[in-house]
Amino acid sequence: MDELIDILTPEGKPTGKTALKSEAHKNGWFHATVHIWLFTKDEKILLQKRALTKKVFPGLWDISVAGHIAAGESILSAAKREVFEEIGLELQENDLIKIGTRIHQVKHKNGIQDNEHHHVFIAELKVPVQKLIIQKEEVEDIKLFDLSVLRDTKNLENVLLSRFHNYYCMVYDKIIDQLKS
Repeated sequence: MDELIDILTPEGKPTGKTALKSEAHKNGWFHATVHIWLFTKDEKILLQKRALTKKVFPGLWDISVAGHIAAGESILSAAKREVFEEIGLELQENDLIKIGTRIHQVKHKNGIQDNEHHHVFIAELKVPVQKLIIQKEEVEDIKLFDLSVLRDTKNLENVLLSRFHNYYCMVYDKIIDQLKS
């Protein structure tokens, strides 16, 4: 879906301009997204299999939930909205633990230029996966994997992308820290 988003500077500051997501991707303009990684107390991570119709990384097992922040929308509101839209889970702001912001720059073969500031959260999944309702336009499937998949992606086909291994390891470490606290 094409939505209106805020355009940022490469440093992540607002420019005061908005554009359609498709325009931002065509022109390589920086914008903000949210990543929400859902984990369980027994060291599992919820991954979503991206819909086969997605323009980038179709059919890949990926972040629990991710999406763009709409123009004028707060980061936390976007995180809660995306979780509800994609998997039907209602979270409260205090369920979301921000673990960082990451600059992501990838030029895809199809012409999409992702220049994004990812606001990265973790949250405990407290309901059974069977109770979640996936948004078919965005998500092909959801499944719990052993948390170690974030550290060892090399032997798994279509599960995460090895080029982002350092990012996944950071998420793994933050989830382990949270589980120990």
